Amino acid sequence: MRIGLTYTGTDWKHENYVRWMRADEDIEVVRLEAGGAASGLAGCDALVLSGGVDIAPEFYGGTAGYAHAPSEGWQQERDLFEMSVLETAWEQGLPVLGVCRGLQLINVVLRGSLVQDLGVTGDRVHEAEAGVDKQHGVVMDGGTLLAGIVGADRGVVNSAHHQGIDRVGEGLRVNCRAEDGTIEGIEWAEPAGRPFMLGVQWHPERMYVNGLPAVFLYREIRDRFIREVRER
Repeated sequence: MRIGLTYTGTDWKHENYVRWMRADEDIEVVRLEAGGAASGLAGCDALVLSGGVDIAPEFYGGTAGYAHAPSEGWQQERDLFEMSVLETAWEQGLPVLGVCRGLQLINVVLRGSLVQDLGVTGDRVHEAEAGVDKQHGVVMDGGTLLAGIVGADRGVVNSAHHQGIDRVGEGLRVNCRAEDGTIEGIEWAEPAGRPFMLGVQWHPERMYVNGLPAVFLYREIRDRFIREVRER
């Protein structure tokens, strides 16, 4: 089984995803990046969209001069590449999992928009400091795919973002929010006839690094995703 994983831009962060995804020995994680050795989804059975730099504002009608914009600029080549592989994954009926930036990319592709910065109060709750993740509570919406996967109505996650979903993309529904109301998860509003798709704003691939006890918010998500890939 081959899972395509978009490159985060940082090797050690990327390896966290690889370790998380490789629950079984028969799983191969393929690194996907614009201009890389694997520049498409050929031969892959699923897609994971990783975290990383902010999506360029031009793709969701944002402005350039916002707080905490990336000092080295945006990576439009990565944005376009990941938008393309996401569309291909949907065309091929592949399961898709989006993490942090990956959640935001899914929302943007489906004509949603982003909060460009959560502000002083929001960043205090959500944005990492000196490379260390924050922690905060999340509340699941009952009756959603996510709630069914994790089997709980609330928990504590790690957090390392300063942006979030503003206008929800077409065909999506919110499945989880932080205690301050920030959107923390998305899925199909009408999943019938569509491939598995889930997006989360936290970083399940490194929750174990932070020592967070809510294993259902990273292990169960991973295991369900892999089950969907196998069943396909």
